[in-house]
Amino acid sequence: MEEEANWFSNIKQEIEDLKELAPLMEDNREIEEIERKIKEKEREAYFSRKYDKGNALLSVFSGAGGQDAQDWAAMLLRMYQRFCEKKGFETIVLDESLGEEGGIKLAMIEIKGRYAYGLLKRESGVHRLVRISPFSAQKLRHTSFALVEVLPEIENEKEIEIKPEDLKIDFYRASGPGGQYVNKRDSAVRITHLPTGIVVSCQSERLQGKNKEKAMKIMMSKLYQYEREKQEKEVKEIKGEKVSVSWGNQIRSYVLHPYKLVKDLRTGVESTQPEKVLDGELDEFIEAEIKL
Repeated sequence: MEEEANWFSNIKQEIEDLKELAPLMEDNREIEEIERKIKEKEREAYFSRKYDKGNALLSVFSGAGGQDAQDWAAMLLRMYQRFCEKKGFETIVLDESLGEEGGIKLAMIEIKGRYAYGLLKRESGVHRLVRISPFSAQKLRHTSFALVEVLPEIENEKEIEIKPEDLKIDFYRASGPGGQYVNKRDSAVRITHLPTGIVVSCQSERLQGKNKEKAMKIMMSKLYQYEREKQEKEVKEIKGEKVSVSWGNQIRSYVLHPYKLVKDLRTGVESTQPEKVLDGELDEFIEAEIKL
């Protein structure tokens, strides 16, 4: 029933969006605005897959490279938070592991907004940064890697079957920002799915029960992705195609030295203004991605 209500709400919103085009034509307003609206509706036509119109869970993991890699992971997290801010999406940090000297080892954010998953799902993959390391006394050029993972948020618990006996649940003291009430209580929750070894955690809420509820939603999303990747792998093996390892699936390079260039290795889209890209201006890249 809830899924049908969400479907009806999305259809109603699309109808309202189309109605906005009529007065634009009647009033003979700027043709650029009309083209923008039409382009926006054309883009939404690509979001036909399940969960495309819903919320997303985005994680960033630092790769090998110590402080440089952890700093790069933090830069990527900020890039996506800025992108979401520009789109009017709400972001909530669900889990975060800080580096010893700054940056992040890993972080997960919940992104709430219409088409959040559809827009960001192809950002999954390895992102490579080339720059003069700010942590090098000799000012040496350094290459850093970080992995981005984007999952759909699954609200309907019936879609993914999870047996209680397959779960190991641990409670621990939350770390990082969050206030005294978080850091002094064992409010954070870690859940392990024993058959697959998938581990998720959440420490964004002050109450243990709320963190457990959110962690279960993350687990459902992880298991959905696990099953989908398993099926895709089996199909590729049957076809005789080479199955790539996720960590080796580099999708985009960000070069800050010796020249400035951001290049998507799948679409060929480039930008010579990496500062703007890292400030969340990803529209050009995402427009090309969703048409793949």
